[in-house]
Amino acid sequence: MKLKLFLLVCVVCLAMGTINAQRYAIIDTKYILNKIPEYKNSELRLQQTSEVWQKEIDGKQAALDKMYKDYEAEKVMLSNELQKKREDELFNKEKEVRDLQKRRFGYEGDLFKERQKLIKPLQDKVYNAVQKLAVARSYDFILDKSEGITVIFADPKLDKSDDILAELGIKN
Repeated sequence: MKLKLFLLVCVVCLAMGTINAQRYAIIDTKYILNKIPEYKNSELRLQQTSEVWQKEIDGKQAALDKMYKDYEAEKVMLSNELQKKREDELFNKEKEVRDLQKRRFGYEGDLFKERQKLIKPLQDKVYNAVQKLAVARSYDFILDKSEGITVIFADPKLDKSDDILAELGIKN
């Protein structure tokens, strides 16, 4: 009788543990995004735009460097008034270069805005697919292993990145 009661308690405990078990999955958003052709195209466009803007800044910086070199060479022959005028020109040109660099690459600058315009819709698309998969498969949570060290060990059979790609209609 005690044995039957003990077995019954064990079965109930196992059942309770199974009921309370959390279901989870692990995905790699970097892997998923790199499999989306639009993402690769957007990244290429961002890189090309960034290179064009950097060349623009480099050109202005080279012109500033030349102005500064010319000023240093001519400084001894200039009157105090002309020196002040040239220094003001150099200061304004340097400020212009810094402002352009900040406008293009600074926090919430043109590159940031361009990235938001091109990449954010794709990230939202992946996020919506993740939510849809999580609801459909009753996952309690999904971990992303692509950024930082959020997962130290992940069993490969738990990686659902290919399922997200399938949800997005992209063949692996």
